[in-house]
Amino acid sequence: MNHARILVVDDEMDMRIYISTVLKSAGHQPMVTRDGAEGIRMAREQRPDLILLDIMMPNEGGAKMYMTLKSDPELDRIPVIMASAVSEKTFRHYLRMLGAGLASSVRGPAAYLEKPIEPDVLLDTVAKVLASPTDSA
Repeated sequence: MNHARILVVDDEMDMRIYISTVLKSAGHQPMVTRDGAEGIRMAREQRPDLILLDIMMPNEGGAKMYMTLKSDPELDRIPVIMASAVSEKTFRHYLRMLGAGLASSVRGPAAYLEKPIEPDVLLDTVAKVLASPTDSA
């Protein structure tokens, strides 16, 4: 699926510019925002094909935004690629801790990229996630 609408949520302007430039170069349509609260609003309004989400952000952090997305029946089918300097193992542990009091466990992201992200790795991961069924994450 080329020309996907991809929401990029990252508090670092340099990272938003870098990721959106890489995505544009491959024909995608990036939309960018710098925090989780705005990310949720944009996800509801724009219905992106994919969300690329940082974890470590002030205020509404990426983990909280991820939990909100996955607990919203209208947004939970949008695949999410986590992109962070935090290791995947640490993030998955954090998700388990956040979900400990919930009736059902929270499904992990469609993919996880540790920063710094090479452009070819980013585009390959985006292509794989967009090509797979949304409920396989």
